[in-house]
Amino acid sequence: MSDNYLTQERYDELKVELNSLKTAGRQSVGERLRHAKELGDLSENAEYQAVREEQNLLEKKIADLEDLLENSSIINKESGGATVKIGSNVTIKKSGGEAVTYTVVGSSETDPAKGLISNASPLGKQLLGKKMGDVIVIEAPKGKNEYAILKIN
Repeated sequence: MSDNYLTQERYDELKVELNSLKTAGRQSVGERLRHAKELGDLSENAEYQAVREEQNLLEKKIADLEDLLENSSIINKESGGATVKIGSNVTIKKSGGEAVTYTVVGSSETDPAKGLISNASPLGKQLLGKKMGDVIVIEAPKGKNEYAILKIN
């Protein structure tokens, strides 16, 4: 089983990005390499060296995306359920705070501002397997924080 989890939406976004890098990205770098080669001596051609470095970074990003897509499990956003799992929408309330809803996702998709928390984060780890009504405690630099699980949907 993979440790990488992606929603179908994120998987599709990454496939589009990968295709763009393989086509338009490679084409652009190739054209710039041809132009830089025309400028003369490659050993002293700073533009050529810069484009080669960009090409290396592009190829690394392509390889990383291919690896991520190949070795990821697609998760479905859960509706309902007795316990929190990857893909669950969970409404929690911090002691003395307001209720907040998060979707538990894989670490490559995390965006707390959009309500997406990683299954590998301290909060995500504590939520997994818990039930509605459970209370979890997270150790933070400023002390312990308690959260009550209000809803799993």
